[in-house]
Amino acid sequence: MVIKHIILLLFIIFQHSLSKVTYNLVNLGAKNNGLVDTKDAFLKAWNLSCAFTSPAIINVPTGKYLIASAVLFSGQTCKSKAITFNISGTLVAPSSYNAIGNDEVWIKFQRVNHLTITGGTLDAQGAPLWACKSSGKTCPNGATTLGIYHSQNVVINKLRSLNSQMFHILLYACTNAKVQGVSILASASSPNTDGIHLQSSTNITILSSKISTGDDCVSIGPGNSNIWIEKVVCGPGHGISIGSLGWELEEAGVQNVTVKTATFVGTQNGVRIKTWARRSNGFVKDVVFEQVTMVNVKTPILIDQNYCPSNENCPEGQVSEVKISNVLYDDIHGTSATQVAVKLDCSTKSPCSGISLQNIKLVYNGQPANSSCSNAVATAYGSPQPTSCM
Repeated sequence: MVIKHIILLLFIIFQHSLSKVTYNLVNLGAKNNGLVDTKDAFLKAWNLSCAFTSPAIINVPTGKYLIASAVLFSGQTCKSKAITFNISGTLVAPSSYNAIGNDEVWIKFQRVNHLTITGGTLDAQGAPLWACKSSGKTCPNGATTLGIYHSQNVVINKLRSLNSQMFHILLYACTNAKVQGVSILASASSPNTDGIHLQSSTNITILSSKISTGDDCVSIGPGNSNIWIEKVVCGPGHGISIGSLGWELEEAGVQNVTVKTATFVGTQNGVRIKTWARRSNGFVKDVVFEQVTMVNVKTPILIDQNYCPSNENCPEGQVSEVKISNVLYDDIHGTSATQVAVKLDCSTKSPCSGISLQNIKLVYNGQPANSSCSNAVATAYGSPQPTSCM
């Protein structure tokens, strides 16, 4: 009989460990009027979720929730097997940009395993800071809206990010993350508002998302590998970029990147690789851009190894040493807003190698566009438009 009771008790404990616990933010004291700071309620929900081994759900009902200062959700001591934020409402930053403008990140997750963020809107109210920067006044750098650091098994699903002060979503040193069905919106003139920025991360997937912003729709920094980007619509913005790379002498490379079935509308660039003209042991290799549609894009295909935005404080007397190799452009078609639709400006010291272009059809004003190439060892297949300059 004693043994049976022990077995039953163990079974109940096991079942409890598998069940999910749910916390409603309003029940924890949060006001959904957008006027009262809810940071403490969010942290309370997080700490309660972390305290149990069972998966936890944090429900954020409809309404506006002010998070009046930068908040950190640390998973370092979490016992929970998984934590999910189900967001139906809007998380809003203070109207004064100084409240978070000097912080690195407004909403930050660090050292978390099995995190899911689904639905909802993040509104960083960045427009006043953009105006400050354009006026020439001394302003804060601005905060990234959502930053995920040193984490694994992360899902960001159907999230909407508005008016970020800096980057909208940042994944830093993450493994196994999926960003799917997100919507990102900021003014075309908003500075440094990259939609999704990746750095030092591996096995990252970005799917079925719409990004309209003032900088790169997706930027892939140093140290990234195994990146898959598919069905992304970009515009306005600066395109999908690998880089900028090569600022540091000792710098991790970028490899195994695929951009597929993407559409660019009215962007500054389409698919771009950009490196500074500096000494560096960085590299880019094994990249595929395929099935890409360009609609009135200024430079649809670009490798720029003399990257220097606004031509300010450019490196002098140096050339890029970042080695770019094995890059395939396949089925890139549509319209260019300028006559030069393909520009491969590679390094004199480390020429691009293994560049392949096939099924390229880009037109300018109804006629085949032009191409420009420097220091590129490449092959064009079929009858590309524009005619290959290699």
